[in-house]
Amino acid sequence: MQLSDEEDDYNLSLSKFESMLKTNKVLFFDSEEFEEIILHYLDMGKANLAKKALKLALEQHPKSTGLKLVQVEMLIYEDKLDTAEKLLNELYAIEPHNEEIYIQKASIYSKRDNHEKAVELLKTALKYTDDFADVYNLIGMEYLFMDNLELAKENFIKCLEEDIEDQAALYNVVYCFEFLDQNEEAIEYLSQYIERNPYSEIAWHQQGRLNYGLKRYEEALRAFEFATYIDDEFLGAFMEKAKTLERLKRYEEAIESYNRTIELDDPTSYALLRIGKCYEKLGNKSMALKFFNRTVHEDPLLDKGWIAITDFYVRQKNFQKALYYVNKALHIDNENRYYWKRYATINKELNFFEEAEHGYRKAVEFGDYMLDTWLFWVDILQFLGEFDTAVQTLLQASEYFPEEYEVEYRLAGLYLMLQEIEKGKFHLSNALRLNFKNHLLLEHLFPVVWEMKLVQKAIEKHSKK
Repeated sequence: MQLSDEEDDYNLSLSKFESMLKTNKVLFFDSEEFEEIILHYLDMGKANLAKKALKLALEQHPKSTGLKLVQVEMLIYEDKLDTAEKLLNELYAIEPHNEEIYIQKASIYSKRDNHEKAVELLKTALKYTDDFADVYNLIGMEYLFMDNLELAKENFIKCLEEDIEDQAALYNVVYCFEFLDQNEEAIEYLSQYIERNPYSEIAWHQQGRLNYGLKRYEEALRAFEFATYIDDEFLGAFMEKAKTLERLKRYEEAIESYNRTIELDDPTSYALLRIGKCYEKLGNKSMALKFFNRTVHEDPLLDKGWIAITDFYVRQKNFQKALYYVNKALHIDNENRYYWKRYATINKELNFFEEAEHGYRKAVEFGDYMLDTWLFWVDILQFLGEFDTAVQTLLQASEYFPEEYEVEYRLAGLYLMLQEIEKGKFHLSNALRLNFKNHLLLEHLFPVVWEMKLVQKAIEKHSKK
């Protein structure tokens, strides 16, 4: 009841102040009321109203240290650091044991990027404060600014020892553990924290997330389930739970969890896409396609939605429709190597070889250096009779795969087709050395070259080694 009364008094003070501004009547407020009003407007980003309230406050309470400290906070907020520092020095002469003076001085040094001095002042504030949690939290933030994650973590843990409900500090502790690559230690810390605060949905969620990252999906699922039991509207936990159920191949339950996220908020294209993927894994093609279509309807610029439909039709061997949808994805992101590779593969299946060649070339141009991409590209160039371009492409591929027999057999065949005999013999020798067992690849790719006497002689010679 007391909290409710305090809230009523707080709201009454705000209403009274705003009414005063409208009527131009000057009403009296005590200094604490003014502090709450000013800080409320600062928190709301209403700096002008905060300034008006501060001006009236200092007129009614010119000697209030609390109000002057609020004035300092506002000056720091406006980056008027020298003025704020001067006022703090005046206050220090009056109240040298006021912890808020040290906290605000620390804030000034922090803004000047002197974080070591800020920490020093905050440690002094610890001697005079009753709110240890807040000061430890501030020290932790200063160490974060200095990239000293170990000391930051240590102070955020101290903050939580003082105030176990400080969610920001909990997130920061986990962040420090993760940045330091101490995920096991983070899970252990969260287990101890949960023993003291078993109904912290944030702690359970973070523990689940860490276990998921370590591929401990059963443990992750258990943690996410606890988070959703504690807060049945915790959208993030339901989303993570659904992802974990997918990993465990429990697709029907994953769909339920994704659907819960849609109930809690507007449907996201990500959730719709994953539901479609789950239905596809269950063999329910019509529902899969329905959700893929809902995905692109929800977010027409989500290229992953168009690619999901593309892959769906590729698996159905309906390459005409697949081509239509991969073009949609490329229209959104025409520098994505994975999309160009799909484009090339689909066109190859449709016997559109020039388009396929263009697709493989673009895939490599945008960073796809996989061996199969090079080889598919070269084989199409060869089919199109572009032997010189095929050779140059293979030489480029050999920079990434210097000891790859499939590259060497192709170089041998192409050089011999071009009547560059010495180069052909050199690469044939390399290919046979690297992988004699697969020498029939040459016959498959270059039947005319295969019949050449020098080729048969080289194979025979190598077989006797």
